[in-house]
Amino acid sequence: MNERASVTVLRECIDLQTKKSADYQADVSGIKQAEYYPHGVNTIYDIMHAKMLRIKSVLAKMESGNGANFESVEDSCKDLINYSSFMVSYLRGDMDGQDPERDCFNRPYAKKS
Repeated sequence: MNERASVTVLRECIDLQTKKSADYQADVSGIKQAEYYPHGVNTIYDIMHAKMLRIKSVLAKMESGNGANFESVEDSCKDLINYSSFMVSYLRGDMDGQDPERDCFNRPYAKKS
């Protein structure tokens, strides 16, 4: 049985995420993934929103006949898939470098009296 095309895309997203992680969280830098999101899931959401706007803009250009940039749309869609996985991992408290003393918005938990 052949693999569904959508599963192939998810595998490509995994490969892309792994390659980018090797650059953006290189051992020599000491930077953890969670450091990129100072406001937790809100920062991730903002990045996802920007990706959606890019997709909308390029699709509008393509639809108008002013050039087709399928690669840009595809790249942005793959990024969106990966950022969705980042949000889920942050919501679960499982992102590398995430402070367990902070909530999903990266705010310190309220101290109990």
